[in-house]
Amino acid sequence: MSDPLAEVVAMLKLRSVLTKTVTGAGVWRVSRSDEGLSFYCAVLEGSCRLEIEKHEPLTLHAGDFILLPAAYRFALTSLIPPPAQTLNTPPVEVADRHFRVGDPRVAPEMLALVGHCVSDSSDAGLLVSLLPEFICVRDEKRLALLMGLLKDETQAQRAGKAFMLARVTELLFIEAIRSGNALITPGLVRGLEDPRIAQALRLIHQDPARRWTVKSLASGCALSRSTLFERFTEMIGITPMAYLLAWRMALAKQMLCHTGITIAAVAERIGYGSASAFSVAFTRYVGTSPGKYAQQCAGVNNGGGALSTAY
Repeated sequence: MSDPLAEVVAMLKLRSVLTKTVTGAGVWRVSRSDEGLSFYCAVLEGSCRLEIEKHEPLTLHAGDFILLPAAYRFALTSLIPPPAQTLNTPPVEVADRHFRVGDPRVAPEMLALVGHCVSDSSDAGLLVSLLPEFICVRDEKRLALLMGLLKDETQAQRAGKAFMLARVTELLFIEAIRSGNALITPGLVRGLEDPRIAQALRLIHQDPARRWTVKSLASGCALSRSTLFERFTEMIGITPMAYLLAWRMALAKQMLCHTGITIAAVAERIGYGSASAFSVAFTRYVGTSPGKYAQQCAGVNNGGGALSTAY
């Protein structure tokens, strides 16, 4: 049976680019603007405060885990933050991958494991848009085990390290998403909690090439056409046909980045009757033709481009 959440996370091709421990004491604030990188924070000891733009501040305690699938403007602060929001406390590296914030004369009052990961997917924006804006998980033992494994793997030098980090990061994302407050905002996870909408999602993922309509999807979910349309749009945030198109284009991008597959074959695999029909739809959706997209992708894979991993 198809698992849409696992497929979306796997297609993101996440890799951890930085994991570090941070201790804090006194009054401090670390503000970030991370241009869409995924950010996670596990509070191991003590407490701190999370500020996310357009949301109320959230107090985090030992055992809490925060995931921002696409972080832009946010800040971590002491429980009582500095009076001026513009004040930023530069972290000081006191050991390899270990930083200190706040008053160095005071014993640490908070210990956290924080990190970033980037997506190597050519359609990361679409895939991340299907996930919640932020996720908070409290006292989840399975998540704590994964964080411990990630920390250990980051600090060690073992064969297969890159592979392990990628797999653990994927597991961390899936575990956090299905354990946390992912049902608050529209998105894939919220839709999967509804058995009928989950069935519609699975039908799309199992057979993206089928000539789906709202009526045929509704029939497969034992719902009326209007009920499926309204419930799907409310829970996922986009219409069923918009989701189908987005998923087909995500699959097409993935296939075009692999050499040896023709545009006609891609068209057939995602439900277009001809290469020309697919090319028109792809160009309208992506902004460039399938042929040019494949060439650009080949250039990046051959060293013509690189993903920024700046922290």
